[in-house]
Amino acid sequence: MRTTINQIKDMKQKGEKITMLTAYDYSTAKLVDEVGIPLILVGDSLGMVVLGYESTIPVTMEEMLHHTKAVVRGTKQAMVIGDMPFMTYHVTISDALHNAARFIQEGGAQAVKLEGGVTVAEKVSRIVECGIPVMGHIGLTPQSIHQLGGFKVQGKTPEAAARLLEDARALEEAGAFAIVLETVPAPLATLITQKVSIPTIGIGAGI
Repeated sequence: MRTTINQIKDMKQKGEKITMLTAYDYSTAKLVDEVGIPLILVGDSLGMVVLGYESTIPVTMEEMLHHTKAVVRGTKQAMVIGDMPFMTYHVTISDALHNAARFIQEGGAQAVKLEGGVTVAEKVSRIVECGIPVMGHIGLTPQSIHQLGGFKVQGKTPEAAARLLEDARALEEAGAFAIVLETVPAPLATLITQKVSIPTIGIGAGI
């Protein structure tokens, strides 16, 4: 039986550590699943790590679905989360719903991940209303790398920290079951984790 969002939420309530790893293929996913990792993210980072792109921006839905299917085939217990690529949820709610559904229906994933906070909260809410679990992602959001000016630590100023906390709260209110905090300073990551009821997952956080 696969990990559920309720189990992940319960782990935070009980103060248990939550582990998530990335996998892009059947063999890696099988190994990760067998050691009991509860969450596996099929990240759009595969564009850089596997496909050789300079960023995650060129990654397509078809590429993500191809790798998601492979990861799902290699797992029995972990929740598999499909990372929605650039511009597959940014323009309209209809686009967001359609592409999120493809991850579940075609890819076999159990959840999707979106980058952004306040700006994507309405789309997160609508996806959740359709019965698709959503993981949020704030801090360093690679799909916005040109706007951010590179791969830099986020939330270093009081104003930036306040915006990230607002983003986290918006995702929580929209119904996200967890939030990825990427490249966020340790004090801010701790504060966000304390202020929201849903679990947080650090990626390069605590700097």
